[in-house]
Amino acid sequence: MPELPDITVYVERIADKVVGTKLEAIRLASPFVLRTFDPKVAEVTGKSVREIRRLGKRIVFVLEDDLFVVVHLMVAGRFEWTDQKGAKIPGKIGLLALDFERGSLLLREASSKKRASIHLVRGEAKLREDHDRGGVEPLAADRAAFVEVLRRENHTLKRTLTDPRLFSGIGNAYSDEILHAAKLSPVRMSTKLDDAEIDRLRAATFAILERFTEALRKESLVKGFPEKVTAFREDMAVHGKYGKACPVCGDPVQRIKYADNECNYCATCQTGGKLLADRSLSRLMKEDWPRSLEELEEKKAVLRGGRGAREGPRKCPRLTHSAAPRERFRAAGEPGTRGRTCPTRTSSSRSRGCRRNHPPGSPRRRASRRPRSPLDAPAARTRGSDSRGRAPTDRRPRRAADTHASTTSP
Repeated sequence: MPELPDITVYVERIADKVVGTKLEAIRLASPFVLRTFDPKVAEVTGKSVREIRRLGKRIVFVLEDDLFVVVHLMVAGRFEWTDQKGAKIPGKIGLLALDFERGSLLLREASSKKRASIHLVRGEAKLREDHDRGGVEPLAADRAAFVEVLRRENHTLKRTLTDPRLFSGIGNAYSDEILHAAKLSPVRMSTKLDDAEIDRLRAATFAILERFTEALRKESLVKGFPEKVTAFREDMAVHGKYGKACPVCGDPVQRIKYADNECNYCATCQTGGKLLADRSLSRLMKEDWPRSLEELEEKKAVLRGGRGAREGPRKCPRLTHSAAPRERFRAAGEPGTRGRTCPTRTSSSRSRGCRRNHPPGSPRRRASRRPRSPLDAPAARTRGSDSRGRAPTDRRPRRAADTHASTTSP
């Protein structure tokens, strides 16, 4: 999901192209993307764009006559700018197009779950009431405001940073980076931090958000508009880097999976080497869940050693197609049909052949299903005969009249 750095750069580039021009048309490829009915689309079109704002993770087009167009990109929504006014909306992923005097702004969403939305709002008060979640701007808050919001509710730091009612614009990706830079556990409770830890968290919040905003801004200036907006960037330290080496200590990055999200962290840098429960596998393993990186490596070594004890994969004892192995297995009393099935298979599955070393379609499997001899072929079926060529028998109960006629006839 685009977060504060991505939305900030979107706002800057869109403002450069549309502020001072008129919104000439709103073309909807999907009727579900528009979530409001008042004001109507006809009331919004033709109005001049005065300003582009960021409201949390939403992009707000401020129009004249106190009208607003609010776009929420959600997880997979992305903007694409084209200088061709009235450009065609992409067929499968296109949702809408906003036509301006200098070009068109296309909204696309490459996801089966269409969550991106557009709201038409009348009045500043209605805008704040419906779309402002009340979170403080992290880059504009002083230390007192930051501490007050941080300690307002007793939650984990991961939940506190991503709660839009507390901090505006921070999501799953940049919260992982902030906590890694601050060297704080994502499950640390927000009310239990001391002053030194709060200062580290605030400094990391400023550093991470400003660094990525500046990097995205430079990329957009080169290309003219933000492209490939993603939550998984190569220059991130831990987010989306599960199993890869931490850039600070070199230990593998860990994760906590929940619902559709996952929290990435470094156990060495953030939790003192302790592995955090992942809410799924840890509940299944219970006491066998490793509590530290050392225990995790020991369990991995045991699993690797168990597989390495066998010399290669398990092999079928019948590795050739000669007659000698078949005679040997028959002499030993092993089951077999025409000597072409693996003796380790049961009689009910002989026709399928051996699955250890003879995959489907191999000569070994085809040999077990050779065609029968013409002498063994069933008799040709005639009309009214059954599957074996036999004439049908009349199994209907004989009526009393038929029985009487048969006894009286000469």
